[in-house]
Amino acid sequence: MTALPVLPSTPPTPSDTEREAIGRDLANAVRGEVRFGLHDRMLYATDASIYQVEPLGVVVPESIEDAMAAVAFCAGRSVPMLPRGGGTSLAGQAVGRSVVIDLSASSRAVRSVDAKSRSCEVDAGITLSELNRHLEPTGLLFAPDPSTVRQATVGGCIGNNAAGTRSIKYGRTAENLLGVDAVLASGLRVMFDRGAATRDPVARRMTAEVVDIVRRNERLIRERFPKTLRRNAAYALDMILAQLDEPGNALENVNLAHLLCGSEGTLAMTVGANLKLHPIPTHRALGVLGFTSVDEAIAMVEPLLAVEPAAVELLDDLIISTARRNIEYGPYVDLMPQPAGGDLAAVLYVELLEQSGDAIEAGREKLRSIVGGAPFAFSTDAGDMAKALKLRQAGEPLLHAIPGERKPLGFVEDNAVPVERLGEFVRGFRSIVESHGTRASFYAHASVGVLHVRPLLSLRDEVDRKAVVDIAERVAELAKSLGGVMSGEHGDGRARGPLLESYFGPELMRAFREVKAVFDPDHLLNPCNIVEPAPTSTIVERTRVRPEQADVAVPAVDTYFDYKDQTDFGHAIEMCNGAGVCRKTSGGTMCPSYIATMDERHSTRGRGNALRLAITGQLGSGGSPAWDDAETKQTLDLCLSCKACKTECPSNVDISRLKAEYAAQGFDRGAPVPLQSRVFANVRALNRLGALTPGLANTVNALPPVRSLINTVLGFAPQRSLPRFERRLSRSLAKPPAPDPAMPTVLLFGDCFCSFNETSIGHATARVLGSFGYRVVLADAGCCGRPQVSTGLLGSARSTMDRTASRLLAAVRRESAVAVLVAEPSCLSALTDDLLELRLKAPIAERRRLAELCALPEQFLASRWDKHPRRPGFRPPAGRVLLHGHCHQKALLGIESSAAALRRAFGDEKVVPLDTGCCGMAGSFGFTAERYELSMKIGELGVFPAARELAPGDVFAAPGTSCRHQVLDGVGITAMHPIEVLSAGLSSADRPA
Repeated sequence: MTALPVLPSTPPTPSDTEREAIGRDLANAVRGEVRFGLHDRMLYATDASIYQVEPLGVVVPESIEDAMAAVAFCAGRSVPMLPRGGGTSLAGQAVGRSVVIDLSASSRAVRSVDAKSRSCEVDAGITLSELNRHLEPTGLLFAPDPSTVRQATVGGCIGNNAAGTRSIKYGRTAENLLGVDAVLASGLRVMFDRGAATRDPVARRMTAEVVDIVRRNERLIRERFPKTLRRNAAYALDMILAQLDEPGNALENVNLAHLLCGSEGTLAMTVGANLKLHPIPTHRALGVLGFTSVDEAIAMVEPLLAVEPAAVELLDDLIISTARRNIEYGPYVDLMPQPAGGDLAAVLYVELLEQSGDAIEAGREKLRSIVGGAPFAFSTDAGDMAKALKLRQAGEPLLHAIPGERKPLGFVEDNAVPVERLGEFVRGFRSIVESHGTRASFYAHASVGVLHVRPLLSLRDEVDRKAVVDIAERVAELAKSLGGVMSGEHGDGRARGPLLESYFGPELMRAFREVKAVFDPDHLLNPCNIVEPAPTSTIVERTRVRPEQADVAVPAVDTYFDYKDQTDFGHAIEMCNGAGVCRKTSGGTMCPSYIATMDERHSTRGRGNALRLAITGQLGSGGSPAWDDAETKQTLDLCLSCKACKTECPSNVDISRLKAEYAAQGFDRGAPVPLQSRVFANVRALNRLGALTPGLANTVNALPPVRSLINTVLGFAPQRSLPRFERRLSRSLAKPPAPDPAMPTVLLFGDCFCSFNETSIGHATARVLGSFGYRVVLADAGCCGRPQVSTGLLGSARSTMDRTASRLLAAVRRESAVAVLVAEPSCLSALTDDLLELRLKAPIAERRRLAELCALPEQFLASRWDKHPRRPGFRPPAGRVLLHGHCHQKALLGIESSAAALRRAFGDEKVVPLDTGCCGMAGSFGFTAERYELSMKIGELGVFPAARELAPGDVFAAPGTSCRHQVLDGVGITAMHPIEVLSAGLSSADRPA
């Protein structure tokens, strides 16, 4: 047997000169992107764990052949390598002092689907959700469903042996894996599947050597490997032994693909896989139970298994209380069954998947008989089930929004014990945690005894750092004593690798090293993981807050925004936990530029990391904050400030706010303000000027020399149309009638676009509100401040907002107004969100009062539809109203803020809210030449195809001026504001004179 080379825990770090040479030569060896700059490296220094390790460099191959070339190059130079998928690992196995090879951007194909054999072949970089969307027409699915299903890649799931909620029914990735298309550390490509040893001499040699190792250690494998369904510690020698126990030829039976499952990229790099598929269940149901304690909920788990559920999931009180404070997830808590005897402290989800309605009904009745008097809800409606499960899917990221220095740390979050011992384990675990003066969150795949626990501790506190090590050691021993294991599904990595030898013993550790030598004799693939466990003290080393020997922290800063909602500025900067929800490619809005580019740098996570690193002085600026770092600004440049992360990110990482703060702090420290930013920040003044003589201004702007000058000076894309000016609304809107007690007054906020570019919206608002019996008064109070916020000119934004808020409040008092109607969603978000978060002179109570009065015109109408002074009649359009929501609207209000009034006016069947994500325009973003192509690419992801589907008689509605502009430029369709659609539908008898 080849002796395994022993590498130091940290591979020797090449000098800057050596690293540059490696990067330069590697760039010549592959066709994909080779990134060896500090900023690019550091974006891959973290995953979803507590760890941070700077890689040597990053390769993003453009093909599998390219990935093979990268591996061969690194092998020839003895350079360590780390295959990486979505970077969602929780134990730190996706970070290391290696060249990271990221397959998630390009290797995303479904190679083939064989419905008859229920199998498919795919590339490693495709995500599980993408794969299952592709498979849906065949009636089949790939069953493993970790909570990261939308961002976890197939290759990553193999590396981690991912499972998810339904493993009691479908098993883990290993049970659904037929074969792995792998690249060995030498660069050689090998297919590992059942029978590979009979076809391929390389596979035959490797299989024979692995079989020899397993046979020599058979007794220890049977004795020491856990018998739980969920187990993911070290290498799966127990699965190979089970294959050898089958009758027949050993070499024919053995499938080394199952050894690669859970190997964390230490044995080979997965570039493709042959997967086992299952029929999509035709009937699905979800039972939800509420409890007053976690212990009460856990006691119910084992009886519930008699229902033969697809899943039983647990959430505890810490997650529930955190969700209550979350904008996006708070409402979902109220959907849970509430116990009568006390506050909701735990929830169990019981999922049934069947092929018949009768089976579902039988399951319902069995559930009822088991749960007794526990509060219980049962649903077969897909929408209701999705809403209920939203809370479960966000469980782990939600915890990172907990305020305070102590954070929910993921180092013991993956224990698995027999279900019948789960209650004992929770009690013992709780005792261990409480002995250190803290508490923990308990959530679980309860049906298979997997318990995710996150103790609240601070890695900056020496006492807490010692507690981390003590808790890890004691909990691992507790799990072992109950017949369980410390790694149920999330793997070993840096968090649990140091515990392997105490669990398995030195003999099996030697066996693991021998297996490593069979696959990777030079120890180049994700070195030091699994086979070279470090002392347990290293569990708290190389963390985000202490990547080397000293703590890194966010400096004290006099910020423009108030971050009390996120504890403080330091907490806001460190809120991203790396779960990568922002890397999803469908559903919602976050993150439009990532979806279009598939580049980690342009994900919300990438931006969050860049900001954290720059502000904590980790980007080569001598330890000082880098407020004017060119690379960081480049990373932020493609952020559309859509605010989607504010709500769609379970941790509520608000990159829009942080981006503006970063820019403003840089300007304060001497960074030059770009001319583009100055111009866009003063868009109201420009629009007001153009509206003085709109005909002349439009004619002049259309002259080729003038347009060319505009493009050159401001960097506009020549393909982009310019907004047209109109006679200002204050001159064209009829004077409001005299005050009348029978006619409540509403203010129409004169925003920059409604006032000077699209005055028809102002007229439509006055017409519709007048028909409902309101007196409409135009409030020409100035700019909302949105242009200055978006460009980072926060000093100007503060003075603008103070002035505008004062004028609006004065107008509210003067006119006794019951509402302030804001037609433009981005302006509304400024007056309801930024107005409350910026540090202004105006008292917060007054600002809150103003924010509470502000609403979209159609939102205001729907909120009190049956209580208006009058109710006009409406004629529905000939076709449907296709409604595309503005990003800020969807983030803060939801698309129903526009859809509800349209439904009341025209009927549910006439209104189609679109799941179209971001339009790609985002105010000034889509105007510039360098962003125009990306802007249009984002448009093609959803809104453009939807607009092209308009049938005769259909209306395309969009409340955002940017969205309407984008649809006009992208597909040549004139979209209408929802209030214009309502105005056009007013019956003739109800139109105001």
